[in-house]
Amino acid sequence: MASNNGTWGLAEAKAHLSEVIELAITKGPQAITRKGHPAVVVVSAEEWVRKSSRKGNLAEFFASSPLRDSDLEIERIKDGPRPIDL
Repeated sequence: MASNNGTWGLAEAKAHLSEVIELAITKGPQAITRKGHPAVVVVSAEEWVRKSSRKGNLAEFFASSPLRDSDLEIERIKDGPRPIDL
């Protein structure tokens, strides 16, 4: 059984891997800690595909920007490089 609402210690997760997977599918992401620190999150394949799939490309992103027709003008400063402190 998961401790702390979907968070598992590494040894506990290893001993209950089938349960960790089932809960990831039915209840949502399951966090696994190592030495008390967050290490990984187990998610269902469906969740992974949903979160990692790309929606559109960069050109479509800029084309759909609410600033596209705002007449915003950006001026590039043409100063030379700043001095480096050594």
